[in-house]
Amino acid sequence: MSRDNKQRSVAILGTRGIPAAYGGFETFAEQLAVRLTQRGFAVTVYAESDTTAPPDVTYKGVRVRYRRRPNWGPASVIAYDCACLWDARHQYDVAYMLGYGAAWACWVPRLWGTPVWINVDGLEWMRSKWSPLARLYLRIMESIATRTATLLVADALAIAQRFRQQYPRGAKCISIAYGAEIIHASTIGKEYLSEIGLESGKYCLVVARPEPENHILEIIEGYLQYDTQWPLVVVGDINGSTEYQRRLIALGNERVKMVGAIYDHQKLTELRAHTALYLHGHSVGGTNPSLLEAMACGNLVLVHDNIFNREVAGDAASYFSTASDISQAIYSMFRLSQDCLNTRRKQLQKRVQTHYSWGLITDQYVNMFSEKL
Repeated sequence: MSRDNKQRSVAILGTRGIPAAYGGFETFAEQLAVRLTQRGFAVTVYAESDTTAPPDVTYKGVRVRYRRRPNWGPASVIAYDCACLWDARHQYDVAYMLGYGAAWACWVPRLWGTPVWINVDGLEWMRSKWSPLARLYLRIMESIATRTATLLVADALAIAQRFRQQYPRGAKCISIAYGAEIIHASTIGKEYLSEIGLESGKYCLVVARPEPENHILEIIEGYLQYDTQWPLVVVGDINGSTEYQRRLIALGNERVKMVGAIYDHQKLTELRAHTALYLHGHSVGGTNPSLLEAMACGNLVLVHDNIFNREVAGDAASYFSTASDISQAIYSMFRLSQDCLNTRRKQLQKRVQTHYSWGLITDQYVNMFSEKL
């Protein structure tokens, strides 16, 4: 579709919009879109509106195009994605859908000759937040995505390999990871730390949605077994709305500081930059943004032991499988010399620079666009 003398146009769908104020897909869309624009692409990011869609705006060279998200309960996101797919059916060289929740509708742009790429994220249908019916729907959508997409993109090699093995006759699945930017703690302020009564280097941190597959319960239980007065700061929307969340709340004491969900990037960066240790329990995703961002800050990391996390952190991290592993791992880690700990921090940041920098990720997308368009 694209010609050498024609500016290549890309639509990114499946997010709430940019600038990012919510989750990983929004951050990914902003980082990639801005960088592609700087490389000469014409990029549009679709954004949701609760009312009649306002006119398009420009953000750092990226066109932000609004579509209305109806108030249809669980079907709202799918309806919004479908509206974006319809709008993007013939304006672009490629429509890049983040997530496969509306995979059945991704054939629409293809009827007009527009290639559709789908970012398959992690094993979404395994997340406990979904009802059995929603899990079944997502499992079906995963399969359908392999037939409606012209290309599948996974953010981890393990996810890409799974798709190739599970769906050998489906669309090609390649791996292009998520990215992060190196942060130097010495350049990051401490205003938010002071606001919530924390001291730099004298607390540990976990940032995650309160869902069983993120192992927050095991992290708290294991941390409480470790003899320290440093608090464990838990960032996540723990409001007691589920039985799992009520179990988390029951563990709260002076050593477990639950600060709620934080969407302010500066506050999160402060917490990451000045923590003594980052604990990461995610187990069903691919390349998880919160782990990468912790590594980019030079955090020591204690990570749930699974194929996705080992792909990202390698030998520079410590790993746990059970709550009892956590206290022992923390004890062993903090017995190491300061030189050893600093070496680990540098190794983790080097992994980000070598494999997960946004510049490198953008290069990979530019090469893919050049090859496929």
